[in-house]
Amino acid sequence: MKRPIRIGGVSGAASDRGVGFAQLASTYPDDPVDVLIGDFMSEANMTSLGARKVEGNSKGAYEPSFVGALTPALADIAKYGIKVVVNAGAADTQLLHRVVVNLVQKRGLTLTVAWISGDEVLPAILDRAKSDPKVFVNVYSGEPLSSWSFKPLYAQAYLGGLGIAAALQNGADIVLCGRVSDASLIIGAAAWWHTWDRRHLPQLANALVAGHLIECSTYITGGNFTGFKQLEEGGRWLDLGFPIAEIGASGEVVITKEKGHGGMVTVETCTSQLLYEIQGPWYFNSDVTAILNDVRFTQIGTNRVSVTGIACAPPPPTTKVGITAHGGFQAEVLYFVVGLDIPYKARMFEQQVRHALRAHIPSFSHLSFQLLGGSAQNPHTQAAATAVLRIVAQARTAAAIGPNKFLRPLVDLVMASYPGGTFHLDGRMGVPRPVYEYFVTKLEQTEVRHAAHMHDGRVVEVPPPTVTRVFDRRQPSDPGVSLKGGQFGETTRAPLGMIAHARSGDKGSDSNVGFFVSDPEQYEWLRRLLTVTTMKELLGGEYNRKEIDRFELPNIYAVHFLLHEHLDRGVSCTSTVDFLGKNVAEFLRAREVDIPRKFLRNRRDGGKL
Repeated sequence: MKRPIRIGGVSGAASDRGVGFAQLASTYPDDPVDVLIGDFMSEANMTSLGARKVEGNSKGAYEPSFVGALTPALADIAKYGIKVVVNAGAADTQLLHRVVVNLVQKRGLTLTVAWISGDEVLPAILDRAKSDPKVFVNVYSGEPLSSWSFKPLYAQAYLGGLGIAAALQNGADIVLCGRVSDASLIIGAAAWWHTWDRRHLPQLANALVAGHLIECSTYITGGNFTGFKQLEEGGRWLDLGFPIAEIGASGEVVITKEKGHGGMVTVETCTSQLLYEIQGPWYFNSDVTAILNDVRFTQIGTNRVSVTGIACAPPPPTTKVGITAHGGFQAEVLYFVVGLDIPYKARMFEQQVRHALRAHIPSFSHLSFQLLGGSAQNPHTQAAATAVLRIVAQARTAAAIGPNKFLRPLVDLVMASYPGGTFHLDGRMGVPRPVYEYFVTKLEQTEVRHAAHMHDGRVVEVPPPTVTRVFDRRQPSDPGVSLKGGQFGETTRAPLGMIAHARSGDKGSDSNVGFFVSDPEQYEWLRRLLTVTTMKELLGGEYNRKEIDRFELPNIYAVHFLLHEHLDRGVSCTSTVDFLGKNVAEFLRAREVDIPRKFLRNRRDGGKL
C-alpha cells in the first residue's frame, strides 16, 4: 500500500503571503511534501477578472500574484520532484499556461505544465436559458435569471478534482486551473497519488474535507482563530506555518504543519476551519458529497490532528455556477464623529447629506449611512472616542455618482456639519469604481466539457459522474430545544465569547457562523442556548427576517447556523464593511448571554475579560 501523500496548502487567496511555495519547497529534505496547492480564487477576483477577460484587457485575466510566488520556488520544485496544483488561472488559464511555460523554459528546467478547461460555461447558460427561461434560479434568493436586471457577461462552473488527477497521471508537474472548487485541488492530488476514481466515494469525501481544512492556508494554523491569544506565548502568532494534509490510501487524514514556523494545529484550530463557509451538514463537490454530522478531530501529537467520522454520498447532478455582470459603480466618503452625542451628530449629517443630494438621489441605485464604532466611556485617548460615518452610493453609471454629484457635495458640508465634523482627506474612494453583480445558480454536470490539456498537445477528457444524488434545495435544519431555567446552576450576564469560539464566512449573499466549546457539559449548554430563536435575538438589529438554518456537530461540540441573505449581495458588489462575513462571528461573540458561573470559574483567567 502506498504511503500517505503529503499536500502543503501554501496559498488561501490572491492576497495571501507569497512565500509559501518557496518556503516549503526549500525545506523538502527535512520536511518533504509531494504536492503544493494554492487557492487564488474568490468571488471578488472571479468577477473582476471575468470582466477583464470579456473586455480583452491586455494584462490578461489570470492571477498574477501566483507567478510572483512560484518563480523563486521553481528550482527546488524541479530538484525535488514536487508537484504544483493551483486555480490561479482565474478567467485566463490558457494564457497563464503560456506564461508559466515560458518561465520554466527561461530557467532551463524540464518541468511539464498542463492546464484544465471546462469552467467557462456562459454559452451553455445562455442556450439553456433561451429554451427554458425558468431553468436557472439564484440559489440564495430564488430569483429567476430571466428576471435579473443585469446582462450576463461571463459565467464559470465549479469543477471537481478528477481533471487534475488526470493531468498528474499523464505526466504533468504543474497543473493550472481556473474555477475548480477550492478543495478540488486536494481531491485531484490525492486521487492521482492513490489512483482513486469515482467508485472511491469514502476516500474522495475524506479528501474533500481535508481540502476544505487546508485550502485557506494558515487559517488552520492560527489565522482568523478566536483562540488567538494562545499564540502569543513564544511569539507563535509570528510567521504562521503553512498546513500539510497527510492523506492515506484508505482516505485517512491527518492535518499537521510545516516545521520551524509559528502557529499551531489543534482540535480547536481544525474545528474553527471546518466551520468556515460551510452551508450545512452536506458539503458538495462535483466529485462527491461529504456529510459532516459525525466528523471528529483527535489530537494525536504536537501539531498533528486526525480527522474521522466523515460520511459520503454521490455528488449532485449539478455544479455551482457563478454568473458575472456589470453592476455599475460605487463611491464612498468617510467622516469622523467624536465624543458625545455620536448618534445625534450622525443623524444631523445624514439629513444634511440627503438634502444636499436631493437632485441626484433618484439616479442612485443605493445610498446608505453606516455608523462604525462609537466612543468609549470616559475615553482615555481621542482615538477611543472616535467613530466613523461611512456614506456609500451606488449607481448604474459612473456619471450618476461622479465627484460633482457625490464627493464634492459631501465635502462642501464640512463647514455646516456637526461639532468636530471632519472628513477623511484621501478622497480616492469618493471617485466611482466599478462593481460587479454575481448570480449563483446550478448547471447539469453533463453540460460541462471538463478536460486536461497536456504539455504534448494531448487533451484528456474528464466525463461527468454517472452516479449522482439529487438533494433537497434546503439543507437539513433543526431549530433546537431551549434551555430550562437553572439547568446549569447560577449564571452571570457576560459576552458569549467568554466561553464559545466562533467562525463565520460568506457564500454569495449568505453568511454562515459556527460556535464551539471545549467539553461535553459546555456543549450541552451551548446547543440548548443557541436555538434559531436565540440567534434572531442575538442578531438584534442585524436580523433581516430571512430564514436561518441550524445543525449540530456533537463530536466537535459545535452548533452551526446559515444566515440566509445576511450579506449585501456578495463581496463583488456589497456596500457593507464586512464584505466577507468574517466579523459576523465576532459581533455575535460580543453579545451578552447568561453564562453558568461554573464555566467562567473554570477559565484560566478566572472569567475576567
